[in-house]
Amino acid sequence: MQGKVALVTGATSGIGAAVAEALGRRGARVLVAGRDAARGDAVVGAIRERGGEADFVGAELGDVQAVRRLAHDALELGGGRVDVVVNNAGIYPFGPTDDTEESLFDAVYALNVKAPFYLVAELAPGMADRGSGVIVNVSTIAAALGFPGMALYGSSKAALNLLTKAWAAEYGPRGVRVNAVQVGPTLTETTAQAEEDLQSLAAKAPAGRPASVAEVAAAIVYLADDEASFVQGAVLPVDGGRTAV
Repeated sequence: MQGKVALVTGATSGIGAAVAEALGRRGARVLVAGRDAARGDAVVGAIRERGGEADFVGAELGDVQAVRRLAHDALELGGGRVDVVVNNAGIYPFGPTDDTEESLFDAVYALNVKAPFYLVAELAPGMADRGSGVIVNVSTIAAALGFPGMALYGSSKAALNLLTKAWAAEYGPRGVRVNAVQVGPTLTETTAQAEEDLQSLAAKAPAGRPASVAEVAAAIVYLADDEASFVQGAVLPVDGGRTAV
């Protein structure tokens, strides 16, 4: 991926940070997007220590104008181009449908659906004009399976799964590959705070354990790389086999 510019949202921790570092090891210039500059700088530093290129881009993706600012900043840092977009930023509140406030509903759909929609709207046309580009969306098994308390989160990611296929049909003929990873229980800084619940959910899959962020990142980097040149419109389960049983 030498010479390619890759933008990763939600890249200051967890899966996003692992993806950013893995892309950096592959030779991409990585734009680490997130809200926390200190954590973002730490990810950038880790990439640079290994000889890679990276920059932090502040991103508060709660509204369309903020998304457009991110796209503008990314293009400026990337010398007028972004070759890879990983839509990883998201929020995942759980709870009963009848206790869900409208403000929470709006916040989840703003970040999990509207932000990637308008980021792609800003950056995919440039990719198509150049005849090449990659978009990888980070989804969840809750988009494919019914879990109590996950209606809001799962439905937002189900929308992202459909967007993946629609964008593949829309931009694929002009050289832009669009795919998604559908992630199962994964051990991160955040999920470690409820590790018992995480382990219980993971135990229902053939693998019998949560994924590491490195395992999920490896799948995302595969889809971002030219090795996956014939993979388009796919929603790849990275869930230890949970959706297979």
